[in-house]
Amino acid sequence: MEIFFKPITLDDREVITSFTFPSDYRNCDFSFANMCSWRFLYNSEFAIVEGYLLIRFWLEDKSRIAYMMPVGKGDLKSIINLLEEDSLKHGHPLCMLGITPDAKTELERVLPKDFYYIPERDYYDYIYLRENLASLKGKKYQSKRNHINNFKKQYSYEYMPITPDIVPQCLELECKWYKANLTEKDDEELNDERRSLTYALHHYNELGLIGGAICVAGEIVAFSFGAPVNHNTFAVHVEKADVNYDGAYTLVNQEFASHLPEQYIYVNREEDLGIPGLRQAKLSYNPTILLEKCAAIKKPILK
Repeated sequence: MEIFFKPITLDDREVITSFTFPSDYRNCDFSFANMCSWRFLYNSEFAIVEGYLLIRFWLEDKSRIAYMMPVGKGDLKSIINLLEEDSLKHGHPLCMLGITPDAKTELERVLPKDFYYIPERDYYDYIYLRENLASLKGKKYQSKRNHINNFKKQYSYEYMPITPDIVPQCLELECKWYKANLTEKDDEELNDERRSLTYALHHYNELGLIGGAICVAGEIVAFSFGAPVNHNTFAVHVEKADVNYDGAYTLVNQEFASHLPEQYIYVNREEDLGIPGLRQAKLSYNPTILLEKCAAIKKPILK
């Protein structure tokens, strides 16, 4: 049986989230907003087959194919075999990325010892209790509260939800941030992020995004936005702040968590990509779960 994949578009949000929202997978890769706003880089595609959502994408300048863990209910073994056939047709062994411990358990249940699992630490997700980020209670968050108090002593601010009306101001701040952080070493990554962010803000409502901004004297000095991953986990996809305002990052983090709907018990703040400063910052918020993610490579069939 051949799988007919189609490109992920804004029109596919309802059908894709009908699978991802009820699931228990919390990794940020399952955010529809992420899939759609990064499609330009990965040529992300999807198919619905036998009760499962299948996601396929391309790596290494679109020369290598990979898949996400199927989401749904039914004969998982049959679905994995179909994915393997599809991958082999393109000249590659089946490779699934972002495989979390619960996904690994499912794979081992239906195909025991059929995969090699390669941990990818740089892509582990940092997941926090929303309540912890909102309240910042306890000794372990003392330094965060200090940053916020210093900000409040210096500035009178307003927190406002992101709406299409203030998107131009958010993009102005992003432009300022981009120029301050641009180096020859990582300009490709920054340009990719910029393209994804701009697309997301220009299609804010269609992607189902929720966001907030810190405004000082009529100027946006920090903003953050993201989207639900599933029924109880929200992913923060973007957080930008003007570093001239000390404490702005800490404040927007707390305010955003405080304003999220309470149904989201967990906040996924995505990976650190192996960037030392980013890893330190994410660990400093004491994640409740450091969500392991592996590459799962199907072992060749021995004849």
